[in-house]
Formats: sequence, structure tokens, C-alpha cells
Amino acid sequence: MADFMAVLYFQEMRHNPADPDWPERDVFFLSHGHTAPVLYAALAESGYFPTTELATLRALGSRLQGHPERNALPGIESTSGPLGSGLSQAAGYAYALRYLDKQPDRRVFVAMGDGELNEGNVWEAAMFAAAHSLTNLIGIVDRNRIQIDGDTEEVMPLGDLAAKWEAFGWSAIDADGHNVQSLLSAFRRARAADKPTVLIAHTIPGKGVSFMESDHRWHGRPPTAEQRDQALRELELVL
Repeated sequence: MADFMAVLYFQEMRHNPADPDWPERDVFFLSHGHTAPVLYAALAESGYFPTTELATLRALGSRLQGHPERNALPGIESTSGPLGSGLSQAAGYAYALRYLDKQPDRRVFVAMGDGELNEGNVWEAAMFAAAHSLTNLIGIVDRNRIQIDGDTEEVMPLGDLAAKWEAFGWSAIDADGHNVQSLLSAFRRARAADKPTVLIAHTIPGKGVSFMESDHRWHGRPPTAEQRDQALRELELVL
């Protein structure tokens, strides 16, 4: 997710770290809350809080817990964790901006894991968004093809994901989730769409680390000190 989060926070999304509640800001929801570290990194690098605080991740009393909490840190719009609920939250927010607050130019972004698309709540929200023409709603699916039990296509096949979203009344755009130009082009197309849009960001989990790439067993397992050092050496070669 690091690549599309960087594009989102440093190029695409309107936000103001000096004024987290800026009334003209775009809004970001993290549906699969267990990926909180990448959100914390984006917020810290943007200036919402000191980057030194990132080292307190999941420590007792830290503001950076395993799932993001809305009132714990500036820049976090919702408390997330229950998989499948993020799109419903985002769709409700987008509806309020468009029809109640009369601010259709403010956009709502929501990141989802492909594994959580197994949840029926996602598709209820998708129908709601299409029924109300929420053109200010942009979903991003991290299409890395893994979930905690293995390959998504073995656990619960998603098949032609773009066709599925289009069948629910959305515009669907496939993008290389590790290519900045591909992502920028996809976001540009999303801005011009006349319906809610989902970016299907095709990614490689653990990209750049040889022993982690595409291995679902690293879904929630911390590396040893030796593995950490090897991963950092490999990533430095890539960067």
C-alpha cells in the first residue's frame, strides 16, 4: 500500500496537516484497519505528528495502536477495524457532503483490502453509492491476492473484480499499484467519472523483500531482528 498511499497523501488528496479539520479537506477512510502502520507513516511524513512517534507503534499507552482510533491522532477520520464496514462509512460521509452539506467537490477516499471484499456489507454499500450517484466517492482496493488464510482466489475467488464493480454501477479502473504514473492516471480518470469509482491497485505484498513477497504467512507476523536487517538491506537496494 505504501506507493498508492504516497500518491494519495502527497499528490491527489486535499488536506492540511496544520489544520486537520479544514472544512474544505478531502476525507480518507481506512477500511482494513490492521494496515494502520502505512496510514501512520503517511500522516507523520505529511506533518500531522512527529515521525519519531512512529517508533511507539502498538506500545502500551501509545497513540499508534494496532487499529487507528479517530480521537487518538490528528488526521484520522474514523475508528476502523471490523472488516467490510469502511465503504459504508465512506459512502455515508460522501452522501452527506453531496446532498446535505452541499459540498460535492470534497471527495471521500476509502482503502480496502481484496480479502475483505468477501464481506457482504461491502456490496450493500456499493449499491447505495451507485443508487445515489456518489461521484465524490473513490475506493481503492489493494489487489495483492492474499488474505490471512492464503490466496484470495483459493479462499473465496473474486474473479474479474473490475467487472464485479461495474455490475454494481461503479466505474472500475485497473492500475499498477507500484507505478506512480499509473496511479496518477487512474486518479485523474476517477475525478472525471460520472459515477462512484474504484481503483483496483494491483500490488505485490512485501514487494522488494525476497522472503516476504507474495507470502501470506507474513500477513500478521513480525520479523526477527535478523530478518528486519535483511529486509532493510534489500529495500535500500531497490530505493
